[in-house]
Amino acid sequence: MSATDQNGSGSGIDAETWAAAQSSPEFAQLRKRLRNFVFPVSALFLVWYLVYVLLADYAHGFMSIKLVGNINVGLVLGLLQFVSTFVITTWYVRYANKNLDPVAEKIRENVEGGGK
Repeated sequence: MSATDQNGSGSGIDAETWAAAQSSPEFAQLRKRLRNFVFPVSALFLVWYLVYVLLADYAHGFMSIKLVGNINVGLVLGLLQFVSTFVITTWYVRYANKNLDPVAEKIRENVEGGGK
């Protein structure tokens, strides 16, 4: 039984194999690709949300402009918060499938192949 198995991970892969995987160029590439997507998109979404909150608090006149019937700018922008969440999620899934998953799969194969 390896030291890893004694610690309860159950993977059967030793710490040296994990350390080698983490220091590999593929892992660095995976982290870079993930960060290049997640950080800018997260910042953009947080700015969008902050703008919405600030408008709701300080721009009552603008947010209460009626567009159609009882539907006003505030309601539309609030609903667009939900839409943007779904758009970002879809965008991330497509990005991950194309740019992250192939690299992660290669790393997994190397770790599992090297750890046996």
